[in-house]
Amino acid sequence: MTSPWTFDSVLVANRGEIARRVIRTVQRLGLKGVAVYSEADASLPFVKEADEAVLLGAAAPAQSYLDVAKVLEAAEQSGAQAIHPGYGFLSENADFARAVSEAGLVWIGPSPEAIVAMGDKVAARNLVGGAGVPVAPGTREPVADVEAALVAARVVGYPLMVKAAGGGGGIGMSVAHDEEELATAFATAQSRAERFFGNPSILLERYVTSARHVEVQILGLSDGRVVALGERDCSVQRRHQKVAEETPCPVLTPPLRARMIEAAVRAGEAVAYRGAGTVEFLLDPASVDSGGEFYFLEMNARLQVEHPITELVTGVDLVEQQLLAASDLPPTFDPDAVEPTGHAIELRIYAEDPKRFLPSPGTISRWVEPTGPGVRVDAGYAEGDTVTPFYDPLLAKLCVHGADRPAALELARTAVASFEIEGLKTNLPFFTELLVNEEFIAGVYDTGLIDRMRAPKPAPSA
Repeated sequence: MTSPWTFDSVLVANRGEIARRVIRTVQRLGLKGVAVYSEADASLPFVKEADEAVLLGAAAPAQSYLDVAKVLEAAEQSGAQAIHPGYGFLSENADFARAVSEAGLVWIGPSPEAIVAMGDKVAARNLVGGAGVPVAPGTREPVADVEAALVAARVVGYPLMVKAAGGGGGIGMSVAHDEEELATAFATAQSRAERFFGNPSILLERYVTSARHVEVQILGLSDGRVVALGERDCSVQRRHQKVAEETPCPVLTPPLRARMIEAAVRAGEAVAYRGAGTVEFLLDPASVDSGGEFYFLEMNARLQVEHPITELVTGVDLVEQQLLAASDLPPTFDPDAVEPTGHAIELRIYAEDPKRFLPSPGTISRWVEPTGPGVRVDAGYAEGDTVTPFYDPLLAKLCVHGADRPAALELARTAVASFEIEGLKTNLPFFTELLVNEEFIAGVYDTGLIDRMRAPKPAPSA
């Protein structure tokens, strides 16, 4: 029988839990899963579970996972015919996407043109704004220096979000409430933008106070259509980086959800998006009762860390849909009949201090995952593995799915209590706090929740 696929082997140009997760679907579909790894990752589960694994080089990302030539050499050596980039590393690198195609391999992701269009936040704002997607007041061109930023701020108004025009992950972002704070924030953001992304361009946007961070999962199909698979609330953040997510968003009304999904689809259509992607918005919680105001934040042209909770409520394997779209095959579900059911929560388990959230590398002496109906753990490590300081300290994603939000919260509490990790510090104690926090339980939190949880408590009165 002739295979419908245009490839029979997939190299995953990534590491840890996402490499393991992608390989699992690749193998389930009867395809060969190829891992690449650094010297520091040689003993991790994703390497052992792959059908073939190729050593890239030393631990430093620049000498391994970020080395395009070495990744392409690994594909040639293993006979891989397609490359899945996961998230992070080279996943939103348009030059890498082009190099993959030029090497005669299938790129499992959006076109390089779409990556470029959405990779620069200023260009992306202008593009989606022209397509009818709401954007916050801000600069239409990159701001070159502090003097120009001060001039622009008088037009846009304070408070301002100062952020790197390229890159993501919350790096190079800060808030300014006046000219003095803007000068400091601009210098910091520009320095980090240059260091992390090689692009010093800065964008200024009106800051939405007490915002909620809500994103929509989109999927560009092989027939050119762009569909949405619901939203995720990603407002539990530390240093502008997500820690916990849930779907559906607790505060969205059906009309507001419909508007947000329509805007996300328009953004995807504006770049002829193919495969899995996410359109992120900032929602003003104070406006929900009057209809809801939200603004385009950015578009991630890749699979998101938090994609499992969308899979839990829809029953759709997003990695499988990525592979199908890349192979010009139709989806395995009816795009017009996706009805998310129940409620799902993802908790990102990090090797980090649960109070200050600083990385805590070390060797895992005990690892016991929670199990049972409605519990899913996407893990990158196991007992005996060492978490090194070279990479993001994400250990696993603990996901739960319940009939409704209260059921999901209770299931999450039980799962956190039964997740045993010893040998290094983790943020599991933080999630014990979060899941009994009154704001979180009520669903009325915003991106400042963790700051409030960690704020010094007032001294008791005498």
